[in-house]
Amino acid sequence: MGPVASTIGAIVISLLAVFIMYPPPELSPRVTEWKDTGKYFTYREHSIFYHDSKGKGPTSDVLIIFHGYPTSSYDFHKIWNQLTERFGRVIAPDFLGYGLSDKPVQYDYSIVDQANMVEALLHKLGVNDVHILSHDMGDTVGQELIARYNEGTQKINIKSVCLMNGGIIPETIDFRWGQKMLLNPYLALVGMRLMNRRLFANGLGEVFGPHTNPTEEEFDDQWALIRYNDGNLVQHGIIQYLPQRFANRDRWVPALYQTKLPLHLIFGPSDPVNPAATFLVKYRELVKNSGVTELHADIGHYPQLEAPDDVVRGYFDFLDSLKKT
Repeated sequence: MGPVASTIGAIVISLLAVFIMYPPPELSPRVTEWKDTGKYFTYREHSIFYHDSKGKGPTSDVLIIFHGYPTSSYDFHKIWNQLTERFGRVIAPDFLGYGLSDKPVQYDYSIVDQANMVEALLHKLGVNDVHILSHDMGDTVGQELIARYNEGTQKINIKSVCLMNGGIIPETIDFRWGQKMLLNPYLALVGMRLMNRRLFANGLGEVFGPHTNPTEEEFDDQWALIRYNDGNLVQHGIIQYLPQRFANRDRWVPALYQTKLPLHLIFGPSDPVNPAATFLVKYRELVKNSGVTELHADIGHYPQLEAPDDVVRGYFDFLDSLKKT
């Protein structure tokens, strides 16, 4: 085979590699148990996974949890038991396009639609009054629901909101290279197919604190949840929440400082996506009606995985403070 033919062959193989993906990894026994103890409901003809646990707290105290990008409700498994000790019921859906839910490729993913899904789920479950605990992209779903509450157009009654690390104030976001790549439709077409476990782990690990990176097993679990239902192929669609934050800034940021809802932030300051020097300063300046629990300096973007006990302590202190007012 001549050099020209070899070169052409190499190009063809490279192009085929872009469009031929390895089969997704199997779910570990840990994630399988999470899946088997969950439930599904149908939203806009798509299957949405959610966890729904009866707790030991008052039946009137219901907590709903919103996870972030690009992960799932499984992010809260380390604090799940503690939450069910406090609340009468704990509910956590996987947003459409995430985790164990359906991941349609041809779908107009939006924060507004995810908020509509939350309302539909709670209506199905017959739940009206809820506390909200959210993280990352889920913070913005929470902001949309707070805006509806402020306007009086909400379909649920919110009792309190606790946010965790996320691009709540979009101008303070420090985009990662992977986010920039996935936001570009042409680069994303290739990147979504070339993404592998090693690249994923490198990108995810960057946003954790210097001493709190996931174990290899934890990286495996997160990667398997990404690949479940071919989730790597919807990354360009679901990451559109980032430009939506900028387009809706004048709705979602004022929703926080204008609300009369009890509001709190739990923040890991070693977060390269939302640097404390810019985000936390701006948050305290704008959202004066919110309390803040600032965690240890080494905790990064995923506090519920990096410092679960500290997160629970900060959250429960916030809830206890509501009883004193």
